[in-house]
Amino acid sequence: MTEDARDEVDRLVAAWRTERPDLDVEPLQVLSRVSRLAKHLDRARRAAFAEHDLEPWEFDVLTALRRAGKPYELSPGALLRATLVTSGTMTNRIDRLAQAGLVRRRPDPEDRRGVLVSLTETGLARVDAAFSDLLRRERELLSGLGPADQRTLAALLRTLLTPLRLPPLTLRAPSPSDRPPFIVR
Repeated sequence: MTEDARDEVDRLVAAWRTERPDLDVEPLQVLSRVSRLAKHLDRARRAAFAEHDLEPWEFDVLTALRRAGKPYELSPGALLRATLVTSGTMTNRIDRLAQAGLVRRRPDPEDRRGVLVSLTETGLARVDAAFSDLLRRERELLSGLGPADQRTLAALLRTLLTPLRLPPLTLRAPSPSDRPPFIVR
């Protein structure tokens, strides 16, 4: 590999191989690059959202509603499952998005105790614009790879991530059996 083709991770790995030849530092070849890429992606996401006056959490809620399809409406419980936050956090987020005019609540016609949350026209326009901008920025991040390489990378990352999936969020109250047993000494 020529010096021009080497990157910071190559130099980091070489230094660790010199300093700790007893360790297999090969995982750094992949995961240090993934970590660096994640930082670039986070910056691109934040820039896309900021350009459209959105915080990352706002984008998450709005895109969950947008992906639901017309009428872009979900129950708070469905939003919880889509965004993996607690009910208190979701209530706060819905309140703030409603105050900003991006979502509205209405009674659920099928459950008198429930409500449905839907995108307003402003919310729909804002999330669509932010999503388009995000995709443009993500394409820029991937511009060094052709379509076939992007598909290969996606498949490899899927293989790596599959065993790491989070368990589904449960929406039940903890039972006594969920608590660790008391230890009596």
